[in-house]
Amino acid sequence: MHPQLLAGRPAPLPHRRRPFAVAVRSVLWRWRFAVAAVLVGIAAASTVQSLRPPDPPTSAVVVASREIPAGTALTSADVRVARFPQSVAPAGAMADPAEVIGSSAAVPLAVGVPVLSGLLADDEVRGPPGTVVATVRFADPAVAGLLSPGVRVDVLAATPEGGPGGVVATRALVLPVARQDSPGGALGLSGSGDASVPVLLAVSPTEAPALAGAAASALLSAVVVP
Repeated sequence: MHPQLLAGRPAPLPHRRRPFAVAVRSVLWRWRFAVAAVLVGIAAASTVQSLRPPDPPTSAVVVASREIPAGTALTSADVRVARFPQSVAPAGAMADPAEVIGSSAAVPLAVGVPVLSGLLADDEVRGPPGTVVATVRFADPAVAGLLSPGVRVDVLAATPEGGPGGVVATRALVLPVARQDSPGGALGLSGSGDASVPVLLAVSPTEAPALAGAAASALLSAVVVP
């Protein structure tokens, strides 16, 4: 426009920015539904968290970290510590792996199974609780090499004359030799299956006398059972 025509008009007002508070309110009003949804979600999450019952107390339990065959000497790679709710933690469970390292598994252990003292064979060569350890020599020397630790057997006794035999031990547990530091191993035994090597069996206290008597006068054989 021509400058002469603009000479009689007042100067334009300067541009003024809206106050910050007004701008914030305007943005919030424009996004009010999204803000409301976020606030409702936060409130719901807080309510659920406050109503959630506390986690039950737990106990440390040493468990097998892999499949462990019977007779295996446990190392730090074989075990780990798991957390069990105290209500289901097995009685007598050990919490420190150092308590089981060096012991041998008396039976096969599956992954995650608690390593309890009754499942181990230590230097004292003992069976599970409630059993005693008996030394048995079978009529067939090769049996000693065929029976692996953890196997269950029935022990049969037959007379040398070939008469009918009888069962002198039921579901006896074949035990591993706990330590084999010397050529003869613990108690002078080894797992080589040599004819001079007896088999260590965990039997009930009532079966032990009958088993000992049969060993002196009968021929013993083993039948593997489940």
